[in-house]
Amino acid sequence: MNLEFEPAGALVTATLAASAIDQAGDAAPAHAGAETTECANCGTPLTGPFCHACGQRAHVHRSLLHLGEEFLHGLLHFDAKGWRTLPMLVAKPGKLTREYIEGRRTRYVSPLALFLFMVFFMFFVVSSVSHNDIKNIKTVRGSIGNGTKHLENEVAKANTKLAIAETRLAAARASGGDVRAATAGAEAARADAKEHQDALKLADGGASRAVAAADASGTDKDDFSVTTGNPGIDTAIKNAVKNPEFTLYKLKNAASKFSFLLVPISLPFLWLMFFWKRGVTMYDHAVFSLYSLSFMALLVVTMALLKAAGLKPVVVALVFIAPPLHMFLQLRGTYSLSFASALWRTVALVCISGTVFVLYLLLILMLSVA
Repeated sequence: MNLEFEPAGALVTATLAASAIDQAGDAAPAHAGAETTECANCGTPLTGPFCHACGQRAHVHRSLLHLGEEFLHGLLHFDAKGWRTLPMLVAKPGKLTREYIEGRRTRYVSPLALFLFMVFFMFFVVSSVSHNDIKNIKTVRGSIGNGTKHLENEVAKANTKLAIAETRLAAARASGGDVRAATAGAEAARADAKEHQDALKLADGGASRAVAAADASGTDKDDFSVTTGNPGIDTAIKNAVKNPEFTLYKLKNAASKFSFLLVPISLPFLWLMFFWKRGVTMYDHAVFSLYSLSFMALLVVTMALLKAAGLKPVVVALVFIAPPLHMFLQLRGTYSLSFASALWRTVALVCISGTVFVLYLLLILMLSVA
């Protein structure tokens, strides 16, 4: 079964779902359709281009062309707000969160819609980059294998020459011929054979030895067994060892499906940091969490692309600088905190994020094994 195209399908699905959530009830512009006096959806008499009871358009389209228009409209309509929301999410996350909480929402993508889109976009990009990395690993493995085979051929040729030289030396000794020349030839052939053997041993070390060990481990996968006291877990672990690529795919699939669980896991920890602050509700924390997670997904996408471009030092810098800086700016702007209050909460939130991520991974593992 070819699994390479599922991330792209998930991305399109996520885009349309996010657009539908952010713009519920909004339809594509009409271009064709019969005039009617009653709404086709609820039967209410029409007084204009829209039904005043349910909001559906008076024009009802029934063409394949219109389906394509709805698809494009969903993408472009979502992106129109996205161009205003993403810069705010990166540069002024506190202002974005505060404005949405206070009801100024028309200009921005809703936090839930943005979260859904960014999570699926993240998995799409990461899966694509990881697929390229696997190709590169296979290429390197093939190069190492070809180099090893070449050295093995050279060693075989050197051993053949050594055998011929030793045969000549033995013949010279038996016949009383020029033993000195035969001995020199045998010693030269022996040194040449040893040089090629040393080169082969060196090639078998390091990366080539690791690759060979990984390949050889496949022969013992059928004999692998583990006992945890739970037959279901034992079977899942054994299947994971036998087919690690499929297991990784299941984990990625589960992680994308249940990514929304990061929000309820985070809310109790956020509440603990503000439970004495008046006027702060769980809704505020939910909006904060959704926008924060959307930025982290965007950051992962950026780092994956930078890593693929060979800019690993920039990736390392982003890992240590971007998350705490963004948390500080969002905390201070969202909850109207002083510098000191935002600073200690940023330190706490960094620790909380690690805890939430570990709990989420454990939950994903449990759901994948089940």
